[in-house]
This record gives sequence, C-alpha cells and structure tokens, in this order.
Amino acid sequence: MSLHESEAPPGGPDNPQCSRKGCRADAAWRIRWNNPRIHTPQHRKSWLACPDHREDLEKFLRAQGFWKNTVPLGHDGPTGEDRP
Repeated sequence: MSLHESEAPPGGPDNPQCSRKGCRADAAWRIRWNNPRIHTPQHRKSWLACPDHREDLEKFLRAQGFWKNTVPLGHDGPTGEDRP
C-alpha cells in the first residue's frame, strides 16, 4: 500500500462509513448539528452513523446542546427545522 492510499478517508464518497471512532460500518443516517458558539444558526455540520451508533452519537450531541436533526443518509433536502 502506498502512502497516498493510506491517507484516503475510510469508505470514501461511494461507501460512507459511520463517524464513530473505530467503527467501519456502512452509514445509514446523517446526524446534523451545529455549535452555536462558533456557527451561525443556519449552519449545519454532519456526522454519519450506522444503525448501531446512531443513538449514542445523538445522545452526545444532545448533551452538548448541538443536535439539530437526524435524516436518512440519502436525504439532502431541508427538514422542518431547516426551513426559513
């Protein structure tokens, strides 16, 4: 394996993987969040989650007051909270 190959993100855009540290499972959910101390209210960051880690990742973000919504991975449109 070359150095270039080892630097590639796991999964890549065609096979997105869970954002939980150490997990290599296929992602099924997009957990959308923002940190109000550094992001505008409309800005969203995303973590990807497999079915096994969705609840844990949401729980962590909720405890921080960062969680906004969770949508199926293929859903890119606005949600109720994202609409003006």
